[in-house]
Amino acid sequence: QVQLQESGGDSVQTGDSLTLSCVASPYAKLCMSWFRQAPGKEREWDGSLFTGIGGTAYYGGSATGRFTISKDDAKNTLYLQMDRLKPEDTGMYYCAGDQLTRWRQCPPPIWEDNSWGQGTQVTVSS
Repeated sequence: QVQLQESGGDSVQTGDSLTLSCVASPYAKLCMSWFRQAPGKEREWDGSLFTGIGGTAYYGGSATGRFTISKDDAKNTLYLQMDRLKPEDTGMYYCAGDQLTRWRQCPPPIWEDNSWGQGTQVTVSS
């Protein structure tokens, strides 16, 4: 089981930038992902990054071009930098971690093996 703790959520204006953080334990060779969930909607994948050597960030549709996922191995932390925020980016943002004991790819084809953080709220006002 992976322990995850998100932080950095805030209320911002349209066009602002915001960076979320997620600390994971354990951290090594983990497929870490960001998801968002708007009120009344299903959880949506924003992107993933493998914490091991050679990890490449992959992005979901809404995040492509505006969001950047990065990591700091010294801090066991994954980041989600969000630029040019829009009101439709409003929602709860969750960090997830998969130890890839079943799937040898990041992101995995299904999310059943993910551990989840508690989430951090992002609100974008127009």
